[in-house]
Amino acid sequence: MYETFEELKQSIQNCQKCKLCNNRNNIVFGTGNEHSKVMFIGEGPGADEDMQGIPFVGKAGKLMNMAFEGIGINRKEVYIANIVKCRPPANRNPEDDEVVACLDYLRNQVMLVKPKIIVLLGSVALKNILGKEYGITQSRGKWVEKKGIMYMPTWHPAALLRDESKKIDFWQDLKKVKEKMIEI
Repeated sequence: MYETFEELKQSIQNCQKCKLCNNRNNIVFGTGNEHSKVMFIGEGPGADEDMQGIPFVGKAGKLMNMAFEGIGINRKEVYIANIVKCRPPANRNPEDDEVVACLDYLRNQVMLVKPKIIVLLGSVALKNILGKEYGITQSRGKWVEKKGIMYMPTWHPAALLRDESKKIDFWQDLKKVKEKMIEI
């Protein structure tokens, strides 16, 4: 357990726990308010994120930013991270051993942020945080409470780029998150 974000980031900087480290340009640590009530967790960095070292700055991130603006969520007020901190080749889903190698880093981020709400972006985040028995199609849009944290599974923004019909669901899920943010 690391006591500060800086200590944690330093440990990840030199990580070689899995093969994803072999091709990375940058680790993609996390960004935003380190004491936010709300945390968003995606699956892994893409090419733009790998180049900049910041999560959700590519096409999917731009779409997420537009949704945030429309709903009144300030990106700087939430914390955004990923399951894995290095880019999987060709933007494939992270493999189980890669997730296992990185999951303690994410757990440490959650412990440091202490969010009340965690938005799980897509199936990879959902299954690795809440459990393999969860499916994104059945779970999205439904609050799940575990250990005092409210979880909202929703589509990953990249899924919206492939299937525009999911945008309405995503929008409705983010509206629920915004309402819960106001409540707590």
